[in-house]
Amino acid sequence: MAELTIATFLSLDGVMQAPGGPQEDPSGGFVHGGWMFPYVDSEFNQIVADNFARAGAFLLGRKTYDIFAAYWPKVTDPNDPIASKLNGLPKFVASKTRNTFEWKATTGIKDVVEEVPALKKRFDREIQVHGSGKLAQTLIQNDLIDEYRLFAIPILLGIGKRLFDEGVVPCAYTLARSQTSPKGVVYSVYRRGGKVQTGSLG
Repeated sequence: MAELTIATFLSLDGVMQAPGGPQEDPSGGFVHGGWMFPYVDSEFNQIVADNFARAGAFLLGRKTYDIFAAYWPKVTDPNDPIASKLNGLPKFVASKTRNTFEWKATTGIKDVVEEVPALKKRFDREIQVHGSGKLAQTLIQNDLIDEYRLFAIPILLGIGKRLFDEGVVPCAYTLARSQTSPKGVVYSVYRRGGKVQTGSLG
């Protein structure tokens, strides 16, 4: 059975909105779109490629799907580690209103909470979520994510949509692995570690 993993670029203050470009998601007056790019280097790219190599399928929010569908089908190099996976593997899009999708191997799902557990049973390799902020909130609030892969970018943004907001299910996590890129991006992988434990330093 597959696990559901999420890979997200985050500012130090937890913002995940529009890391990839100025027009990616300007909603709410967000003016910092594309904030991730000054921190990309070869080691960063290799981590991303290694993540995509683990994929068996993708689960995407509708906005992220539209962004990906406008770009990745045009990348036809079979050796591209990202395009080859996105273009070739099954893609599932969370949308309550959309029924048709032009990008090949794409299927819509209406009820994420109901359908994700069944999706996990269909695949052996992991189902990956990339970006997809609104979808991520639903997955987090329903405790459906098996592994977090967080790219902490050394920048403060002050405004924007955040990955973790009210409504998260309390849970402790363990650090499975971590590395730091030459430009200061800290990549950390977290897995469930049990219930939240409390105590006193006194």
